[in-house]
Amino acid sequence: MRLLPGSRAADLYGADEAIEDYFCNYGLNPEYRTRLERSGMRITGWDDDGEVRVVELPHHPFFVATLYCFQTRSAPGRPHPLVAGLLAAAAG
Repeated sequence: MRLLPGSRAADLYGADEAIEDYFCNYGLNPEYRTRLERSGMRITGWDDDGEVRVVELPHHPFFVATLYCFQTRSAPGRPHPLVAGLLAAAAG
């Protein structure tokens, strides 16, 4: 998966690419993409086929939505980068 350089997701991963498992039949309806982007939502992650995998609201304290189950890669003492980022944002 590619991540938009400078996005919160890319910053948390510490990279512009990540490998994540995707087991979902859902995705972003392309008919709504332009409307969402005009409203301030940023597409910050996509797979090799160009399918959206991460969206963010840049001015929100922590709004990162994914179309993959990142939390399944967390472990005690070794949280997934997005879990760690959410906890850091919540702690303020």
